[in-house]
Amino acid sequence: MAAVLAVGSGAVFSHRSAAALWGVGRETGPPVDVTVRGGTTRTRPGIRIHSSGALSAIDLGAEAGIPCTALPRTLLDLATVVDRRSLARAVDRAEELRVFDRQAIDELLARSHGLRGTAALAAVLAEYRRPTITRSEAEERFLALVRQAGLSEPRVNAWLAGPEGGGYRPDFLWTEARLIVEIDGREHHARRRAFEHDRRRDRRLALAGFETRRYAASELMREPERVIAEVRAFLAASHG
Repeated sequence: MAAVLAVGSGAVFSHRSAAALWGVGRETGPPVDVTVRGGTTRTRPGIRIHSSGALSAIDLGAEAGIPCTALPRTLLDLATVVDRRSLARAVDRAEELRVFDRQAIDELLARSHGLRGTAALAAVLAEYRRPTITRSEAEERFLALVRQAGLSEPRVNAWLAGPEGGGYRPDFLWTEARLIVEIDGREHHARRRAFEHDRRRDRRLALAGFETRRYAASELMREPERVIAEVRAFLAASHG
């Protein structure tokens, strides 16, 4: 906050510093990154000042009470200062924290032609659509239980296009049954923003006919038989 105030009116945390603030990157400072709209401004010790004429109101946000670039814009700016692998880790981390909004990022890219970072971010997002292995021990445990129970195999972390553009990557998806199971770790729900994002996503998917069932990782570990019995019942109900 001191850095933002030192730069002056309209300044916001950005780039690596905003990524660290959102929890999707690591702060490497000093110096810290701050962006101002419009013209250049004089340098200040310990602050790396960026200037952008393409920073609109929708690109602005706040986290922990500190004005900063919104997460989509943060990822775009981050693409200009880190390598592709680091950018991919930031995207993955945003999804893990349930603050990743593909639709908002697609909209940002659509209106950001010519800006640095667009090609790099688009390339990482293209890779993001590909299925990956499970992201946690709890997810591995759930998949093993599904197989032991003889249930049909779900798609794991597969890309699912959203009904309003963009899309999501559910933990487990039974496409024909239109059933999604999410395994939520404690960290995912330690943040209010993550909690709200989960519920908004569930509502969007419900409009597209998908039913989402959520289980806490601790619940899965304590009562695996009950969890699998419920999933079996959900799958059976979907087939009438």
